[in-house]
Amino acid sequence: MALFLSVWPLSHAAAQQLRCNPCDHGYGRVQIGDSKQYIFRLTNTGNRTLHILSKRKNNKAFLFGNFPLPVTLRPGKSTQLTIKFKPLAAGKTTGTITLISNALNPKLTLRVWGTGGAVQSATLGVSPSSLDFGKVVVGSHASLRLTLSASKGSVTISSARVNSSEFTLPGLGLPLTIAAGQNIQVAVRFSPNASGRASGKLSLSSNADNSPNTVPLTGVGVAAKAHSTALSWDPSKAVIGYNVYRGRTKGGPYKKINPVLEASTNYTDRTVTAGATYYYVVTAVDAEERESSYSNEVRVVIPSP
Repeated sequence: MALFLSVWPLSHAAAQQLRCNPCDHGYGRVQIGDSKQYIFRLTNTGNRTLHILSKRKNNKAFLFGNFPLPVTLRPGKSTQLTIKFKPLAAGKTTGTITLISNALNPKLTLRVWGTGGAVQSATLGVSPSSLDFGKVVVGSHASLRLTLSASKGSVTISSARVNSSEFTLPGLGLPLTIAAGQNIQVAVRFSPNASGRASGKLSLSSNADNSPNTVPLTGVGVAAKAHSTALSWDPSKAVIGYNVYRGRTKGGPYKKINPVLEASTNYTDRTVTAGATYYYVVTAVDAEERESSYSNEVRVVIPSP
């Protein structure tokens, strides 16, 4: 049996050759809605001009950049092919890019792959998760702070509601936007209306994925202690009684606080306010209703609460 061997002319073997280096690429993880691109370098390694005539892809997640056809490549020349990965769903996806030309290798295939990441919505962090104000005297108030933080994107708080009038957020202006990775502090105030345990719930509404955020609020109202001032003085001769005067500043002015003439040398002032400072003086009144000058002044500081 005769054996025939065909040999291509050297000029034909060195003709148009379309090459890529590399011919595959992985895009890694790309969030859905975003895209990432990669540029492939295509080279004519032959000694004749070639023409890239068509292009196609088998996966909609991979997109051609600007690559108008036909493309003409002279020997030794290169061109760039941009392929974008824009995932349509979460998880890994693969694809092929095929270029058709008049080269000796008329079909050049590029392999691509990437992983789609689920959309990460912004979240609002609240710390601490609850507030306990402890015991607060009725008629006064106490304040605690919440730290609000934004992650995975900026957060805009549109409303802040508390279901109890005893808890308020003084100075909070809405809407309030917190930039991604940043935090702010918000004051919460407890002003008990009556004795006993109080509770409420703060609700923050925003564009965050975990909206609304709720914060339990608790506190105990306690009655203010009843304070009084007990005064006593040395008796005067030939008098029928005494008047007691009180002022808020040293040296007066003073105002008489006893409704009727005080016959004894003792008096209890039960109209004082916690935390206040008072200045007292006494005068003596004789049978002809003549009143003496002020006695020496006594300063009294009322405890708080």
